[in-house]
Amino acid sequence: MPNVISTDICIVGAGPVGLFAVFEAGLLKLRCHVVDALAQPGGQLTEIYPKKPIYDIPGFPEVLAGDLVDNLMKQIEPFHPTFTMGERVERFAKLDDGTFQLYTTDGTEIQCKAVAIAGGLGSFEPRKPAVENLERFEGGKGVHYMVRDPERFRGKKIVIAGGGDSALDWTNFLANVASEVTLVHRGTTFRGAADSAEKVQKLHEAGKIKLVLSSNVTHLHGNGHLQEVTITGNDGVAETVPLDAFVPLFGLTPKLGPIGEWGLGLENDAVKVNTLDYSTSTPGVFAIGDINTYPGKLKLILCGFHEAALMCQGAFKYIYPDKKYTLKYTTVNGVPTL
Repeated sequence: MPNVISTDICIVGAGPVGLFAVFEAGLLKLRCHVVDALAQPGGQLTEIYPKKPIYDIPGFPEVLAGDLVDNLMKQIEPFHPTFTMGERVERFAKLDDGTFQLYTTDGTEIQCKAVAIAGGLGSFEPRKPAVENLERFEGGKGVHYMVRDPERFRGKKIVIAGGGDSALDWTNFLANVASEVTLVHRGTTFRGAADSAEKVQKLHEAGKIKLVLSSNVTHLHGNGHLQEVTITGNDGVAETVPLDAFVPLFGLTPKLGPIGEWGLGLENDAVKVNTLDYSTSTPGVFAIGDINTYPGKLKLILCGFHEAALMCQGAFKYIYPDKKYTLKYTTVNGVPTL
């Protein structure tokens, strides 16, 4: 049976702007369901630079990107949003009654009264290394471009490739889950956080993981499912090792993806909006954050927060055209719950 979810607003994108839109919608007593192709909320802040400081969030002289996401998640708790993570919205349909149906890659169906696209720079797709037979073992056959469920690797032999934060963090975490973890990095120093690299080195010295530097995974082998990889050093020496899963973590690259096929007005791979309420060319569909464009657009998180507030007002008017909303200040009325 397909998973069917009913909500007021479906927010496509769980980055900071999408999360703040949940808060603004909640103040209007609108329920939200959030969908994102990434495995956890936060978008780029979580996936690419969780430890980087941000200096232009009002009220925070400095805040780590990951901490900002944590604060946003805490802020929206009273409104009990629901999430579909690790799935990308593929199809979109507007019904005769003005409501919408969205379908994800895994068959989840979302029925909603308005759509807010907060997809940042678009859907993130993995940067794929130049490895022979890589695509042959995608789709559940042994190659994983992100770790959605660590328990999937319990008791397994895994090889991770990469030198950034994701590769280091998952190596440290999966050392206590998988039966054998090998981290392969083409260089001798890591791009990720120094403390994470130090933990990896200590695990290697303790014999809890294998660390292979100045090397690349060059070939994948298997009959129907991945069984072995060949690791080739920069000196040309190659070694083939058995494994259950290969996890290449070389970052993500943004693409507009299926949103570009939804019939919305586009300009330079961005969604054109009316700055009155950040509505698109399709009534009931809004776009906020880096994915939209308009004269004077600034791709800043704080600007996205402003857009989210006005967008929710527009969504309220679309959903309840005959209902008048009176602005209420949280300093007077507090934060309601749903």
